[in-house]
Amino acid sequence: MSLTRQSFRFLFLLLSLLFVLSESTLSSSSSSNSIQNLLQSQGLPGGLFPHDVKSFTLHPDGLLEVLLDRPCLAKFDTGVYFDSVVRANLTYGKLMGMEGLSQKELFLWLPVKDIIVDDPSSGVIVFDIGVAHKQLSLSLFEDPPVCRPTDLEVLQPNIGRKKIGFEALR
Repeated sequence: MSLTRQSFRFLFLLLSLLFVLSESTLSSSSSSNSIQNLLQSQGLPGGLFPHDVKSFTLHPDGLLEVLLDRPCLAKFDTGVYFDSVVRANLTYGKLMGMEGLSQKELFLWLPVKDIIVDDPSSGVIVFDIGVAHKQLSLSLFEDPPVCRPTDLEVLQPNIGRKKIGFEALR
């Protein structure tokens, strides 16, 4: 049985449509509701990212990129800082190798490296901030936090003294 030219075009269009539809499930430019659904389907609480999610992309290799309108501050149990782009490798129950998320501990802003839910029935989520593993209640992450924009240059790493006003102190 040979495919006619018209049958071939139809098959090509059908496969193209299926590819586009499958890609649209991985990338979204809608509200944070879609990122909530993705996180929950991966064993994580839906409220890990703020309402201000502009879009996100889940790449085939598991890299999750979440885009916000601007950097912002929110609060779970302590202050958290979201950069305008947050990246992590998403596997079931884990966001590993995070970039763009910091948590305030005492007077320091420490980068969050991993977020892990080993056992959802325990009611605990673990934030790895490098120097320690912080266990928090999963209930803190049921709803997306409200993120307030602010001038966050002083929180971002690798900013010179001159940029944050220390040039006058010399």
